[in-house]
Amino acid sequence: MKLLITGGAGFIGSNLCEHFVGKGHDVTCLDNLSTGFLHNIKPLEAAPNFRFIQGDIRDLDTCREAVKGCDVVLHEAALGSVPRSINDPINTNANNIDGFLNMLVAARDEGVKRFVYAASSSTYGDSKELPKVEHHIGRPLSPYAITKFVNELYANVFSSLYGLETIGLRYFNVFGRRQDPNGAYAAVIPLWVKALIHHESPFINGDGSYSRDFTYIDNVIQANELAATVSKEEIVKRSTLYNMDLPANAPLDLVFNVAYGGNTTLIDLYNCLRENLAKFDPEIAGIEPTFRANRAGDIPHSQASILKAQRVLGYQPKFDARAGFAAACEWYWNNIR
Repeated sequence: MKLLITGGAGFIGSNLCEHFVGKGHDVTCLDNLSTGFLHNIKPLEAAPNFRFIQGDIRDLDTCREAVKGCDVVLHEAALGSVPRSINDPINTNANNIDGFLNMLVAARDEGVKRFVYAASSSTYGDSKELPKVEHHIGRPLSPYAITKFVNELYANVFSSLYGLETIGLRYFNVFGRRQDPNGAYAAVIPLWVKALIHHESPFINGDGSYSRDFTYIDNVIQANELAATVSKEEIVKRSTLYNMDLPANAPLDLVFNVAYGGNTTLIDLYNCLRENLAKFDPEIAGIEPTFRANRAGDIPHSQASILKAQRVLGYQPKFDARAGFAAACEWYWNNIR
């Protein structure tokens, strides 16, 4: 395949670039380096099937240039973080909605076959149902969540009007190698790991009872590869396994949860990270967390049903949370000390 991976120098994007370049596909990476880093893709620079474009999805001409000749787009570029969106909703909207629409238009005009995009579990909003099922969502609780919901609406319209095959992957708390531990909006796992490695007390928002379906990066790579490669005919055939009525001539517009389907409280997460890091440095075992108030916009609990992805995409995640925590801790110990 010829792939465009937007946000390809970021955490998830760089892992996707590495995977697909290694599989022999022609990969174009588009990134403005606002939250991505050149060092994430430096090992790929010498590969003849890899191309990097430094550019911004908020510029339509850049999107058109990047998508030329591509069969599939994996759209990872976005401004993440609920707190960031609360502090700066205008910039979040510009990147996550304006940029998303630019990429859809460029893909449509280039005749791209399939557009796979990073959706978000934040779309479930105030829904209290557990586990989260794709067709039951609540009201968004943050500007970031609104942008991700709007992405799904735009994807549906472009599929219906223009025949672009769209697949949204609702990520649940993805973590793993190359997730940035620095900056004001660093995710919880790299932030805590960095603090523990430096013998500092990490902050836990709330009493530690909030829970998440933490999802290791290799599971996300698998989901993206399936979404990019499974034929429409196979999807239609498998859809009956999920009691979906998907006619062969209907536009392809689907959304899937991407997770392991587990549930880990924040205090259990902390204890597991501390235990894994203490194998490298016994002093870490005695570090206690510091508790503070819950963050605005956070939902108490999140857990995914992955049945739809399993039956329709053939998704079979290999890493449960604990195996992922161990792998991530080892990577951080070897790379950020």
